[in-house]
Amino acid sequence: MANDYSFEQIFAKQVRALGTTGDVLLAISTSGNSGNVIAAIEAAYVREMRIVALTGKGGGRIGAMLGPNDVHLCVPHEKTARIQEVHLLMIHCLCDAIDNTLLGEEP
Repeated sequence: MANDYSFEQIFAKQVRALGTTGDVLLAISTSGNSGNVIAAIEAAYVREMRIVALTGKGGGRIGAMLGPNDVHLCVPHEKTARIQEVHLLMIHCLCDAIDNTLLGEEP
């Protein structure tokens, strides 16, 4: 897809094609400044979607653009490796919470 369109639009095109009102976009950017993730968030807002953003280093441009109905999980660290390690843990926790919400508590 990026060979025919700008790499900047690689995620936004998917959001425009598949996203609908009420959906949630999980946006992940270590710096909070990834242009292709920002474009996906902008596309999600057009579709009236909510955003859960995982960032680091203060949140960057993504942190600044989130609205009151969005969730911002920012790892307050400068090292990319540490931010990504915590993001991985956050994703596992989010998956566990979704599983428990949809399927109930495991015995």
